Amino acid sequence: MYPEHTPYLPAQRAVEVHQPTPYPPAVAVPAPLVPVQPNAVPAVASIVLPDGRVVTGYAINPAQPEPAAAKPAVARTAVNVALGGVGFLAVCGGLILLTSFIAALTAFITQLIILAAVIFGGWIAVQILGTRGHQGGTTVNIRKAVIKRNHFHG
Repeated sequence: MYPEHTPYLPAQRAVEVHQPTPYPPAVAVPAPLVPVQPNAVPAVASIVLPDGRVVTGYAINPAQPEPAAAKPAVARTAVNVALGGVGFLAVCGGLILLTSFIAALTAFITQLIILAAVIFGGWIAVQILGTRGHQGGTTVNIRKAVIKRNHFHG
């Protein structure tokens, strides 16, 4: 807790106390009042200084300090972190949607390929197994009997 190179304990250290020197209070000298007509603002104002001199000039409205910028209710860092989190979630959601879309598109294309194979396979089956008046069968004449594909016609 205390540096090791200190040869004495903290209680043995010399303590210097500085007392502030008070300034004598300023004596306010009230300025003499200048008579002004009631409900009228003079075009030229005159002021009598404490040493008796009179200063005359135009009246100037006191400068209004500009309103201080209102401090936001939420710190900018918190807003930046929140916006970054929202952006990150939006990107993650977009990637999930993109992945789902690609999976659905792949399934759709696969189904189209299967449908084409079924239709083309059915067309080939009709071509092979179709009956067009038994044109492709083997005809054997045995004693005036006609045998076509194991069917006896007598």
